Amino acid sequence: MDDPLKRKLAAILHADVVGYSRLTGEDEEGTYRLVRSGLDLFAESIQSHNGTVANYAGDAVLAEFPTASEALTCAAAVQQTLKERNEDLPEEGKVRFRIGVNLGEVIVDHDDIYGDGVNVAARLEGLAKPGGICISQAVYAAVGRKLDLIYQDIGLQQVKNIAEPVHAYQVLLDGEAPSAIPRAIRRRSAAMIAGGLVLCLILAGVTWLGFERFGEETGAEDTMVLLEDSMPSIAVLPFQNLGGDSKDDYFIDGITNDIITDLSRFSNLFVIASNSVFKYKGKAVDIKDVGRDLGVRYVLEGSIQKVGNSMRLNAQLIDATTNHHLWANRYDREMDDIFAVQDELTESIVAALQVTLTEVEQSRTARQYTNSLEAYDLFLRGRSYLRGSKQTHLKAQGLFDQAIAVDPDFAAAYAEKSLTYFPGFIMPMSRDPSVVEDALLAAERAVDLDPTLPLGQARLAWALFANRRHEEAIAAGKRAVALGPSDAESHAQLGNVLNWAGQAEEAIPHLERAMRLNPHYPFYYLFYLGHSHYLLGNREQAIELMEQVVTRAPYFLPVRRHLAVLYEEVGRSEDAKAQTMEVLRIFPGASIEDERARCFYRWEPALMERFFDGLRKSDMPEGEPGEEPMEM
Repeated sequence: MDDPLKRKLAAILHADVVGYSRLTGEDEEGTYRLVRSGLDLFAESIQSHNGTVANYAGDAVLAEFPTASEALTCAAAVQQTLKERNEDLPEEGKVRFRIGVNLGEVIVDHDDIYGDGVNVAARLEGLAKPGGICISQAVYAAVGRKLDLIYQDIGLQQVKNIAEPVHAYQVLLDGEAPSAIPRAIRRRSAAMIAGGLVLCLILAGVTWLGFERFGEETGAEDTMVLLEDSMPSIAVLPFQNLGGDSKDDYFIDGITNDIITDLSRFSNLFVIASNSVFKYKGKAVDIKDVGRDLGVRYVLEGSIQKVGNSMRLNAQLIDATTNHHLWANRYDREMDDIFAVQDELTESIVAALQVTLTEVEQSRTARQYTNSLEAYDLFLRGRSYLRGSKQTHLKAQGLFDQAIAVDPDFAAAYAEKSLTYFPGFIMPMSRDPSVVEDALLAAERAVDLDPTLPLGQARLAWALFANRRHEEAIAAGKRAVALGPSDAESHAQLGNVLNWAGQAEEAIPHLERAMRLNPHYPFYYLFYLGHSHYLLGNREQAIELMEQVVTRAPYFLPVRRHLAVLYEEVGRSEDAKAQTMEVLRIFPGASIEDERARCFYRWEPALMERFFDGLRKSDMPEGEPGEEPMEM
């Protein structure tokens, strides 16, 4: 019997010289020296970024890295150095590399690596521009906003010898402008499709939405998707920083977020979440394309210029179907007036769109986080660190504490502080019970200070859930949705809590609503929806959704555990065992007893036993309670 192949998850970098044969034909010796110098640069950079060269093949190099961030940082550093070296060379003598980076499983044989993960990296390299980098969806999802890089989604690409289309992104280096986006491949079927599109909502007919339509180009035959025909819909694009100092980005991004939050309070206005609009940051966009991509009729765009204690804010509201400007205004104010400007801006948009206000909305005073500009600045700095890791959340927590010290009645600062105890937005910072208790105290203080703040209620719902107080969590989640009807995260977290409380059918509409409000949603929305179908016994739908999560977040252990159970239930025993092996590789302390110690299925013994039975069949050891790795 053959020995089992050794496999592992790795970030793979594949690089190749552009036009090597032509260059060699024109100057064999000179080309050899330049290529050799380039490959030596790769070797040094790969080593300095904790990578390993797997092999060289003439003018190509293949390397592996423990993380996607290290692989992508290495690729960007090499391309920048090569660009500087080429500056003084004639065009015909410049040696340029294309680089592809993928994250996936590889087969390890001695010092070399093989498999689909490597093949995809090689195909991504072929999609890269000369001197450029092309990455897979898995790399994009893993890296997120951790690196100071700009990405252009080029959609699904059909590449040679790879069965399924590859979702790819170009990395825009050193101010490079986005190019025209090729048409994405549309693959539709009557069921949800793991790699592409999903039936998301049924409203007066069937409407298809892309699960991962980051900038997907549509043809002339396509029409704008407007699901909310009965109400106006809007996307607020990130305001441009015209002050010339990138250190002000956090402040200007924060204002964009707050305008979105303000608009989300109105029940008769459909507002796209900030996560989906920030993909346009720093890019020249066509408003019609934005409207078509996000499925909205109206788009707000603007700019802010800070000079000392003064600012100029320009804003314009555009009908995305016609590019017609409905309203525009300029605000020249002192920085201390920023709160009044935000309120005036919100009121102007609501009036321009003729939004019907309920009695409660008419009587509700304008939301103002704080009267202190210093506290607000600290709050926005803290919020810029909410990136889903323990280190960044600790930084955020310190800044929120400073904001609270300046303004002890700052409800939103308490609310966001509550979230800092959950790196990854999924699990607490440690198993110390005091962590989730502290999160609850911060959220409760936020709600005590301002019970009408949607953010406070949403954070309270999450903290109550973490403390296993499901019924109270549901009540807080419903209050958050009532106060912020267009807040995607409130809908998503209410859906999550409803799942664990045994109300999966009620959860699904909230999760689908969250996905519509946030078309470029984070991976855990998919897990929540897959979990709903798991609980309802819709195994194939659950598998399709959870397989997408593994692609986007390969170290997220809850999805692998549930996939192991689902695979066993549909007779895919080998796939189930593979998932459990990967869980054990990532977290050697995983076991049945470890899971039992913190399992949220305690409310329903039958579901808990279903879960453990599937894990046992997939070869999860009984073991003892362990320590969950908190940084995923």
